[in-house]
Amino acid sequence: NFKGKCESLHGHNWKVEVEVQAEETGPTGVVIDFAVLKQALSAVLDELDHKDLNCHEHFNRVNPSSEELARYIFGCLKGRLAPAVLARVTVWESHEACASYFE
Repeated sequence: NFKGKCESLHGHNWKVEVEVQAEETGPTGVVIDFAVLKQALSAVLDELDHKDLNCHEHFNRVNPSSEELARYIFGCLKGRLAPAVLARVTVWESHEACASYFE
């Protein structure tokens, strides 16, 4: 239902930025091991990478915009990064255009 330059099928090289927060760092001085964060994010991104997002179960109901991608990724990661709390997910579709989702 989008009208404009991007209404035709097209691709992006997305960049996804994930922000976490915590009241305090753990005994090692960090909130979350980046390897754990990367593994959780990779699990979500693997189902989206090199796919027609319009055929994805979630995105056949909503437009796969940067905004909706950020919301979807946030929903997939929420609660999976303990002891850190997911604060924000930002999806970049170019070096100049991004959208963030947070609660």
